[in-house]
Amino acid sequence: MPRLVVLRIGHRFFRDSRVTTHVCLTARALGADGVIIADREDKTVEATIREVGKRFGGNFSVESGKPWRKTVRDWKDHGGKVVHLTAYGLKLPHVIQEIDEADKDMLVVVGSEKMPGEVFKLADWNVSVTNQPMSEVAALAVFLDWHLQHGAFDKAFPNGQVQIVPSSDRKNIQDLS
Repeated sequence: MPRLVVLRIGHRFFRDSRVTTHVCLTARALGADGVIIADREDKTVEATIREVGKRFGGNFSVESGKPWRKTVRDWKDHGGKVVHLTAYGLKLPHVIQEIDEADKDMLVVVGSEKMPGEVFKLADWNVSVTNQPMSEVAALAVFLDWHLQHGAFDKAFPNGQVQIVPSSDRKNIQDLS
């Protein structure tokens, strides 16, 4: 099965730590295999996401500090495809079938600030969720839901310490340890 990893470009300490954490949580919950935070190491975000994985299970990787250009080029050199989520891209409903049919490892690029123009040229697809400015977390969630065909509720998260049990009237967490 092809891998799907999210590349977060433009992470700024203090200002973006919470949003980058939400990018990671969203990617994990909706079926991505990992996140790479480009260019700047952020051990705090890494530790937070690893702790969530330890507590709730699953096999999700997070790393930071890798240069984005090298990450994208290496990904493509190994046969992977690159999806850049941007308000300026082609509408998701018009390109999702082509993306799905590629059946290759996917690197999904999301930014936190103005993206370098080079990203648009390196991407195999520049994809827009709405052709309007919006949160990268929301765009990632919508893209993953479409691409992974609404499979988040069926995703298994093995080896966790706890598991959320769906309930209509209370918080219900089952201890698995």
